[in-house]
Amino acid sequence: MSLGDPSGIGAEVTAKALAALKKSFVPYVFGDARVLARELSAAGLPCVLPGAPLPPEGALVAVTRLPAGALRPGRPDPRGGETQLACLEAAFEAVRRGDADALTTAPVSKAQVARALPGFVGHTEWLEARCGVRRSVMMLAGERLKIALVTNHVAFWKLRRALTPERIAETLVITHRALREDLGLARPRLALSALNPHAGEEGTFGDDETTLLAGALALAAKAGARAQGPFPADSVFFRAALGEFDAVVALYHDQGLIPVKLLDAVGGDPAVNVTLGLPIVRTSPDHGVAYDIAGHGVANPASMIAALRLAARIAAVRAAAKASRRRGG
Repeated sequence: MSLGDPSGIGAEVTAKALAALKKSFVPYVFGDARVLARELSAAGLPCVLPGAPLPPEGALVAVTRLPAGALRPGRPDPRGGETQLACLEAAFEAVRRGDADALTTAPVSKAQVARALPGFVGHTEWLEARCGVRRSVMMLAGERLKIALVTNHVAFWKLRRALTPERIAETLVITHRALREDLGLARPRLALSALNPHAGEEGTFGDDETTLLAGALALAAKAGARAQGPFPADSVFFRAALGEFDAVVALYHDQGLIPVKLLDAVGGDPAVNVTLGLPIVRTSPDHGVAYDIAGHGVANPASMIAALRLAARIAAVRAAAKASRRRGG
């Protein structure tokens, strides 16, 4: 677990999640020494330095030690970006080495990290590059609604150029494979959201559905990932939430995240950000650093709890599949 922004709510929701889950898994928490002492002192875990052997009962790993003035809740400090990046790197390396089975990341400030690493736009893209994969997919997964995104952090004016049949089909294939291999769905029911109002209304509002999206669905089907659609975005998400589909592939960030976060806020269905298509397991809560409530002790840990549970679940599924392959099963 990487603690994210030391001025945000990452440490608070992590501490609350560990208290709620207790011995459901073995936690290794990578953060700043002062934040670990302040927020996680009651975790009952030893504190070790990076490079030291990770004890079997779990540990708090003190990656950095910022001065107290740089750790004011809700008041980000320029030095915090380097800390967020260092903690993420250390936690990732623990998983890459095999010292841990999964990575769960607390929220970071993209703007702060970008000051330490120009070009940083988010965990998903950073992990994609560090893992050396050509493409990964961001999915927001709740109990009632699972949404995978074709594009992540893309300005709206760049969107249409970023949407190609190949990219959409690749998203469908990666999502279909993850639903089967990581979530155990033998025959995933996958839907594709339309781009235009009313799915174009037979060309009245655009022909992207009959050209771009139809071509993507055909390419995905050839690769073994059959999906239905494209369906109007104003109906496909509630149809999925009611159980008609196992997941929806949305074309851009806000199209997919609005319904997920709405269900979280008013329906009590916390979502988890899970990165599909990586050789490692990675999850994260579906919220940001929340500077406005940092330090007040009121942050809700539900999404972090769900993120840890999902990470443990996927890691267990992958471990079982690996053991089966070794046995020749």
